[in-house]
Amino acid sequence: MELGFIGLGRMGGNMVRRLSKAGHQCHVHSANQTTREALAKEVGTVSYADIGSLVAALAAPRVVWLMVPAGEVTEQVLTELGQLCTSGDVIIDGGNSHFKESVARAQVLAAKGIHMVDCGTSGGVFGLARGYSLMLGGANEAIGRIVPILDTLAPGIDAAARTPARDGGPQAPGEAGWLHCGKPGSGHYVKMIHNGIEYGMMQAMAEGFALFASAGHAVVEEDYRYDLDLAAIAEVWRRGSVVSSWLLDLGADALASNPTLDQYSTEVADSGEGRWTIEAAIDQRTSAQVLAAALFARFSSREKNELGNRFLSALRNKFGGHPSLSSKG
Repeated sequence: MELGFIGLGRMGGNMVRRLSKAGHQCHVHSANQTTREALAKEVGTVSYADIGSLVAALAAPRVVWLMVPAGEVTEQVLTELGQLCTSGDVIIDGGNSHFKESVARAQVLAAKGIHMVDCGTSGGVFGLARGYSLMLGGANEAIGRIVPILDTLAPGIDAAARTPARDGGPQAPGEAGWLHCGKPGSGHYVKMIHNGIEYGMMQAMAEGFALFASAGHAVVEEDYRYDLDLAAIAEVWRRGSVVSSWLLDLGADALASNPTLDQYSTEVADSGEGRWTIEAAIDQRTSAQVLAAALFARFSSREKNELGNRFLSALRNKFGGHPSLSSKG
């Protein structure tokens, strides 16, 4: 199938590689000339220096997939595509845009007869080999047009054992590794919650292994002090444990390479999806305590919050006489 592809970063480039390997004809654009030309040479894509040339080269009705940073860049590219594309074309935003922005953009493009599909894309740098989990929002007509692309990018039904309740039955929605979640915005909404859950899972693992690391500290009574092999614990949990997962696999690999993990920063970044998930929880009046705590833990990792912690120490000292003065005091 012929399609345009804009954005050739860590995920976008590998998505084009997976599509090209399966026989899809990809017309690509990236702001980085070296990147787009190298990919064209590697997998035989047709490279364009500007979006206008790419769109002009595609036969109508067109399909154009975006994998560009959320926010201003996505807005700029979609605005340009809205001026270049024509009625019946399908534009897919495969980045992590806010679902409310996706709804608004779909409405603007729909007025011109252009379909916009919002696609939450999960798989990271491993997607080339494993495939990508795709969560889509948009009109049935638009989704129907791009099924060959989705079937190529997604892992497929054999990527996981079938759920016992579905065994022997027809293929259910989602089992192919992609899902039409509903109307415009729903794909990015589902991906947003996916990333919020990811925050919680990662934080729980991090706290658990931090407890293992501190089990041998002097503050622990000697009878209950343990010198634990964190890498070995990760390995045993990978086999038959209820917490076994791909995230644990990645953690086990990191610990096996360096048990102290001291090559990594203690400051943990957050992306917009974690914050948006908590905003949605507030709007929907739905509790999301673990997800909120995981987000705030990332904030805490980046802020020493010296004044706040000193204020707490001062209060403890003032009301209870607790020893809270610093060594400099």
